[in-house]
Amino acid sequence: MKKILVASDTHGNNRYLKDIIEKNAPIDMFIFCGDGEGLERDIKSFVGDKCEVYMVRGNNDYFSELPDELEFELGGEKAFLTHGHRYGVNITTDHLVDEAEERGCRYAFYGHTHRPDFTQKNGILCINPGSLSYPRQFDRNHTFTLIEEDDRGELHFSMASIEL
Repeated sequence: MKKILVASDTHGNNRYLKDIIEKNAPIDMFIFCGDGEGLERDIKSFVGDKCEVYMVRGNNDYFSELPDELEFELGGEKAFLTHGHRYGVNITTDHLVDEAEERGCRYAFYGHTHRPDFTQKNGILCINPGSLSYPRQFDRNHTFTLIEEDDRGELHFSMASIEL
């Protein structure tokens, strides 16, 4: 069983992130959708050297050298990772879906809205883990996404929240 943790929008407040990584350890892959504000300097100490890490820069990562976008493999399929602000995700995920389709990706990970989302459009699964630091959805839960890949290679997605 492979365990993947997806987070976004910590905005330099990494206490919750470190806590959920420790509670879910060991993790095999870490995906971060941007606005970590320096997280890239500390992430290896949180997840360990054997964990695959995919991170992008968000609109508040002013001095980051992280890429704006990435593609990687997830469960035998292509995945697209971006913060989302350049795709207008506050209004719609249509442009994000178009980009993922054009790249031949099955999954599109994004952040920026601080609201968790699992939306299926045109065969693309859009995944926003929400925000660990500044949630904006109605219940204001600090959320992240867990993905487990079973022995058959099937992915199982779940939204999780921090118990404060």
